[in-house]
Amino acid sequence: MSTNDLSNSVIFPIGEKFESDYFKGTVWLKMLTPFGSACPIGNVTFEPGCRNRWHKHAGGQILLVTGGRGYYQQWGEPAKELHTGDVVEIPADAKHWHGAAKDSWFAHLAIEVDPDKGPATWLEHVTDEEYNQLQ
Repeated sequence: MSTNDLSNSVIFPIGEKFESDYFKGTVWLKMLTPFGSACPIGNVTFEPGCRNRWHKHAGGQILLVTGGRGYYQQWGEPAKELHTGDVVEIPADAKHWHGAAKDSWFAHLAIEVDPDKGPATWLEHVTDEEYNQLQ
């Protein structure tokens, strides 16, 4: 299976196209548990080249990669390439971004840690220059 096609490896429903300025590119979101629950979990699927803005979570976040190839980068650190089965534990208030590689779809479960501490804080976009250095 090519990393350009997740159709044979989808574990959870892809959900609906998510229209938001928080992403550059097309992304789909299926909440597996609702926002406002004690542990919000979303299945997030990125088209090739799609990434989210720099952002942070007051309570932290955990990513469980379920398909494709992508990246995670915490502010001030080099980006890490991610593959199916990788787990990323993001500390509370750590500025970071994540998204697909240019040539691959990317899917992960996003688990909100301690959501009572507040919603995500969305910051500036990851620039094309920053992103293109990864390829």
